[in-house]
Amino acid sequence: MADKSNFLLRSFYKIFLSEEKYKNYKNFFKLEKEIKYFKKNLEPYLFEIQEKLKKKKEISILHSGHTGDIINILPIIKQISKAHVCKLYINLNKPIGTHYAHHPAGQVYINKKIYDKLLPLLQTQKKIFSTEIFNNHHIDINFDLIRKLPISLNFDSQRYAFHLSGIQTDLNQQFLEVDEHKSLKKKIIILRSLRHQNHFINYRFLAKYNDVFFIGMDYEYNDLKKTLPNLKFYECLNFLDMAQVIKSSRLFIGNSSLGFAIAEGLKVPRLLEASPLNPTQQIHGKNAYDFYFQNHFEKYFDLLYNG
Repeated sequence: MADKSNFLLRSFYKIFLSEEKYKNYKNFFKLEKEIKYFKKNLEPYLFEIQEKLKKKKEISILHSGHTGDIINILPIIKQISKAHVCKLYINLNKPIGTHYAHHPAGQVYINKKIYDKLLPLLQTQKKIFSTEIFNNHHIDINFDLIRKLPISLNFDSQRYAFHLSGIQTDLNQQFLEVDEHKSLKKKIIILRSLRHQNHFINYRFLAKYNDVFFIGMDYEYNDLKKTLPNLKFYECLNFLDMAQVIKSSRLFIGNSSLGFAIAEGLKVPRLLEASPLNPTQQIHGKNAYDFYFQNHFEKYFDLLYNG
């Protein structure tokens, strides 16, 4: 009955009100609907998380990807693990829902192949949590619900999970631990995805260096090699291997990607190719600069490479 009344009311406003007043009404109705949904479905869950953190000794955590988003929740898991036993469950093959060009897992957030590459990196994190594939386990904190919260996701992606868990950590601090790479050391390492490129800049000035390596997908490498012929390719065995290469680098350069999430976790000297359209990747802590424009890119490169 309420839906029918709302339909009639909306129809009345559309016919008899000015366009501006009708738009204001539509916005009000949309906001009212969002508030009701939040109060009924999400706010009780946020309270429930806090109660579980107070009372339970073991906390189970769910995440369905992307891989970079999983890396981004590790500071929170580390914080929770100080007082709880943590179990991280990763849900495979969840559809993204919208077309996602050039995604390594196709049109799902994470598949078994990507999970197998990620697992060695997660398992090296000083046993602060265990990791398994999700199979209808009981879950205390479902980080997938971040995408249902009434917040904009067009901000710092490392802070997304703060607003579900109610836990905020110091993102200036290192939160990943890996050993040095055995062979690839003191190189300029690049991982530049196709999705979040900044077309106001280019990498041509790096042509005078002979120690520049790319560690992403082969099609990403081929794209950058068009403007950087001296670029070399290193195929990572898995994401632990990738993290070790980044840890051992003289300087890491990248845009929003798993690679930059790892570089942030390791706090290595790093340059972020900031996206004008999707500024969700941010930098935190020392030895880091972000840039939108070419002269700043070259300036900050010189500061980190030669400083």
